[in-house]
Amino acid sequence: MVLFGAGVLGFAAVLVWGLGGLPDFGDFAGRYGQYLAHTTVPARHATSAVSVTTFDFRGVDTLVEEFILFTAAVGVVALLRVQRASEEVPAEPESTRRPTARSGALRSLITALVAPTLVLGVDIVLHGHLTPGGGFQGGVILMSALFLVYLGGTHLGLGPLRPLGAMEAAEGVGAAGFALIGLAGLIIAGAYLQNFLPFGAPSHLVSGGAIPLLNIAVGLEVMGALLILAAEFLDQRLLMHRGKL
Repeated sequence: MVLFGAGVLGFAAVLVWGLGGLPDFGDFAGRYGQYLAHTTVPARHATSAVSVTTFDFRGVDTLVEEFILFTAAVGVVALLRVQRASEEVPAEPESTRRPTARSGALRSLITALVAPTLVLGVDIVLHGHLTPGGGFQGGVILMSALFLVYLGGTHLGLGPLRPLGAMEAAEGVGAAGFALIGLAGLIIAGAYLQNFLPFGAPSHLVSGGAIPLLNIAVGLEVMGALLILAAEFLDQRLLMHRGKL
């Protein structure tokens, strides 16, 4: 607690110091922000300045962030699986287990929300270069859509919808896809993550060059990583319920 208290005090001091140096609201005069505000749309034909900044001007930073999530998920999975190395845990509990939610109306409502949530997640990912959103936000929504199945009390049928192999493949393909798209820019255009595709017309779905592909890669990685974590924690809960941990 002493160590934690010292860390909190230090963090609070740095936070207050940092906030004290911020410009007033609406009075930002940074050259970087002004440059991006006037460059993103005409240069990349994408109407979301945040996405252009994230996947183009600061693409390497985004690549590092994606692999931070990838590494964190792998680390958590490794720790949990080593802890229960001698136990074989099925992807779903025994058929005698009662559903999590006892209310039929609640289960029906949440189950009805699965498809719209999936559609919303796909829309957020695919339109990330045009409207607020993108792969990170859309990946979380896609994961939430499948997790609703469990929250709706239909965990008995969750196993076929969450095969661990497919989840791990989605995470790996997303992380590797981002890196390979950047490598393609290096080979074709001469710089890592340099655009190598036609930019298209602004406000069109097929526009922004390689940014939509990067959004898809990030969406797959985020969805896969979070689904793997949810599945592993769920298996951990089942073992605790059986008194094996």
